[in-house]
Amino acid sequence: MSLIIGLSVVIVAYDGEKPRVLTTRRQGGLAALPFGAFDPEVHRTFELALRGWVKQQTGFQLGYVEQLYTFGDRDRERPEANLFDAPDGTRIVSVGYIAMTPEAERLPDAFEARWRGWYRHFPWEDHRHGRPALLDSVIAPKLRTWAAGSDERQSRAELAFGLEGHPWIDEAVLERYELLYEAGLVEECARDQSLPLPGARLGEPMASDHRRILATAIGRLRSKIRYRPIIFEIMPERFTLSALQRTAEAILGQTLHKQNFRRALDRTGLVEGTGQQESGTGGRPAELFRVKRENLRRGIARGLNTPVIKPG
Repeated sequence: MSLIIGLSVVIVAYDGEKPRVLTTRRQGGLAALPFGAFDPEVHRTFELALRGWVKQQTGFQLGYVEQLYTFGDRDRERPEANLFDAPDGTRIVSVGYIAMTPEAERLPDAFEARWRGWYRHFPWEDHRHGRPALLDSVIAPKLRTWAAGSDERQSRAELAFGLEGHPWIDEAVLERYELLYEAGLVEECARDQSLPLPGARLGEPMASDHRRILATAIGRLRSKIRYRPIIFEIMPERFTLSALQRTAEAILGQTLHKQNFRRALDRTGLVEGTGQQESGTGGRPAELFRVKRENLRRGIARGLNTPVIKPG
């Protein structure tokens, strides 16, 4: 059996309203993450190979990037074998990365690449305007049917999706997606196992296992912004505290308590005022802040405290 090492990347930006990821388009119209194969004869490192593939496929120049996870499940490439031109029986191991950019810049027209809101693929994950109706009207009933007669399945569903009084854990994105896959409720499961499509579409599918990779990245990012100052990789050089809070809320899919957020932020020493005011908003001018880069370089900066407003 031959082996191919593939490289894929979740590139995250924020447009002032929703988190976006950079996608390419595959045969059949499915969105895919930028990806390519690692060639040890050509590429000196994984990261250099990844940067080359992204530039070639999207016209985008990667900035900040870090390794996410290695995806090596057998048959992980089956849904769309043409992701790589590989002979039958080839085992594909994908090394996933996550990258962040402060602006979803316009892409060259010559490329089949687009910025897409990530909640198009995970509509049950955005709780900024309350608990999504999809959870209780569609997902919960279908999971109860799937779990009928199994206490273990029922417990997993309740914990993952915050059912029967359990709290919503925003970081458990991958666990929720994999549970929906196991229950046969997402299109990727039907495609992989040659089954009829589920009756209700739960988010837009992606090529191969790229929705699983994206779920992994979202969960990792939601966790990391709480203990590392990674969120500033998608913030502009100067920003208001309201813009910083909205960015954190968009990533977490949660609404934060404004006063508690700002008090906790002040204690971290992560940001400092510039003495400049935001202009052109039509409302009361707000002070512009910047991150204390010297603290980042010295490695003493922590992540954000995220005081989530609990449902009433």
